[in-house]
Amino acid sequence: MRSVDVTAIILAGGKGTRLREVVADRPKVLAPVAGRPFLAYLLDQVERAGVRRVILSTGHMAEQFADVIGHRHNGIEINYAQEESPLGTGGAIKFAAAQSNSPHVLVMNGDSYFDADLVSYTAWHAAGGQDASLLLVKVPDASRFGTVELRPDGEHVAAFLEKQGVARPGLINAGIYLLRQDAIYRIPDGPCSIERDVFPSWLDAFDVRGWVTDGEFIDIGIPTDYERSHDFMVRVTT
Repeated sequence: MRSVDVTAIILAGGKGTRLREVVADRPKVLAPVAGRPFLAYLLDQVERAGVRRVILSTGHMAEQFADVIGHRHNGIEINYAQEESPLGTGGAIKFAAAQSNSPHVLVMNGDSYFDADLVSYTAWHAAGGQDASLLLVKVPDASRFGTVELRPDGEHVAAFLEKQGVARPGLINAGIYLLRQDAIYRIPDGPCSIERDVFPSWLDAFDVRGWVTDGEFIDIGIPTDYERSHDFMVRVTT
């Protein structure tokens, strides 16, 4: 639903420590993948979802973004929120959202790509009126991940569970969130994690729901997955 007014915040401030042996001269989200900066694929994806304004939350090597990405990407206006010191995912979202005047904010991690239907996800969130929506993926073996438990209605989040180390199916957080702008104001000031600090604390007081979908996923945070990302991005975007 392209009429939904959404600003996207892409978290791009990480140092990429585990990737430095292969990409040391730039932020990891600008790492070249199949001839393009990885971030360009995310910008293409949000543009297809109808987003026309993106705020890049930057930190490490922030000066490179304006040179590589600039202030426009096709039909998208790009602005920057540069952290002076690390704020964590929650703090970074609140800091960047100060530049947004949209009622809804789409948050994405800049070092991962999930081939999901963001148009349907955004429309579902806006129609439901919830404070926060998490994009969830069912995996056959969730032993390596923390999982999300839903209530019997299949939507409202009941609990966030630490990884159990048991090979069984589960719902995992894909790291793509839709948040009401007025909910973002309730994120605590200062450094915090949206996943560990904010969402669990909201469960009793706010409307937090999960949208379950499937699709393919890549995270370029480690060298083996970065190498795999070249073929992956060509396959899912062509």
